[in-house]
Amino acid sequence: MEVEIRPALGNYDGFFEVVGVKKPGGRGCWCMAYRDSRVGNDDRPAYMRAECETAPGPGVLAYVGGEPAGWCSVAPRSSYRRLMNSRTIPFVDDRDAWSVVCFVIRPPYRRQGLMHDLLAGAVRHAAEHGAEVVEGYPVLTAGTRVDVISGYVGTTTLFERAGFEPVLETSAHSGGRVRWLMRRELA
Repeated sequence: MEVEIRPALGNYDGFFEVVGVKKPGGRGCWCMAYRDSRVGNDDRPAYMRAECETAPGPGVLAYVGGEPAGWCSVAPRSSYRRLMNSRTIPFVDDRDAWSVVCFVIRPPYRRQGLMHDLLAGAVRHAAEHGAEVVEGYPVLTAGTRVDVISGYVGTTTLFERAGFEPVLETSAHSGGRVRWLMRRELA
């Protein structure tokens, strides 16, 4: 399986293919839950198109055989309104860590390890844009399987395999599971 990780910068069409809502009048996240959930459903495509046209872009995309297959949202924490105002995911220090907040894998490409490729690409993207540290907020799995809906934040095992270290247990949850703040120092 040939996997290529590309920045979303200049790749709105790939972003739309993975994350966009195709059903007319359909509702969806559009990766806005952490950015600014106040943006109305009808305005989300234009908002994310603008994000994909503005450096450093809103994240990275996985392409398999040239087809858009997956998405990872990664950007400076300060660009995520929900994180800046979070009562459940605390700040660790004064640095503007880059935050990995979600993954989306298109159904035909699931269970093939793309989240590992996406996380590695997200770290690389952050480093190329001067990040000192990258953090994520995955769920603790304790050896059990995570459902697709709750697993969008990743797992502690995924992050550990990518060189992240657990910093603290947050009071945030996904699918009833505890989320950890995990970090990887780059500088």
